[in-house]
Amino acid sequence: MRSENKQRAAKVHCMCVNYLAVVDDRRYEAAFGVKPPSEQLPGELLPKYRGSIVRRAAEAHGFERESLSGTWGLLPWFAKTPKIDYNTVNARSDRVAAAPSYKGPWARGQRCIVPMQAFFEPNWESGVHVRWRFERRDGEPLGVAGFWERWHAGQADQILSYTLLTVNADQHPLFRRMHRPEKEKRMLAVLDPDDYDAWLECPVATAATMLVPYPADRFVDRADPKPKTEKRAPARQENRAPESGTLF
Repeated sequence: MRSENKQRAAKVHCMCVNYLAVVDDRRYEAAFGVKPPSEQLPGELLPKYRGSIVRRAAEAHGFERESLSGTWGLLPWFAKTPKIDYNTVNARSDRVAAAPSYKGPWARGQRCIVPMQAFFEPNWESGVHVRWRFERRDGEPLGVAGFWERWHAGQADQILSYTLLTVNADQHPLFRRMHRPEKEKRMLAVLDPDDYDAWLECPVATAATMLVPYPADRFVDRADPKPKTEKRAPARQENRAPESGTLF
């Protein structure tokens, strides 16, 4: 059973695999109503890097938000070790309720908002892959719909990880241009700031209806290739729960 689950998880096609974090603490707090985690996190993220999420506070009386740090790429319950060997950085909104890696945390309402300043998608209009940048037209941070999971498998350390939700974008004026021509067009499920609290606390059935394409006129986009001389970030972040600013 676990082998089958692993194979199914590995077949998920990833969409967004690169984004920029909100590195200014004041902008983060102004946009999401909570201070960012105290852990020092990278400014640019790739899969398996540690990033921040905003979720409903677990210990609060009534509704409050809290920020946490976790690993980008959801570590499913059936993983035997804390090493993430699954393509779980993105989750399709139309399959999340049934996918082995996702159905548990989705049913439990473990939703979060992933703060970003910008994210990148591959543009193949020229016949080659060009990294294409997307951000809000007003310059404010983006809040992307996601959900989180915790994994411990009897170990003392409990690992928090998260994934980003995607929606179909075949008819979207901007995102139908992204990815290879033969691929289904998908985009991150960007939330309207007025919907942040509703996303974090509404019933699961209602949450599913909130996953819709973000309007094209609210984005600004441009080519943003990495300089050929630029080196990638240092070694991957250690997939271990930090001592402060965590869920547990």
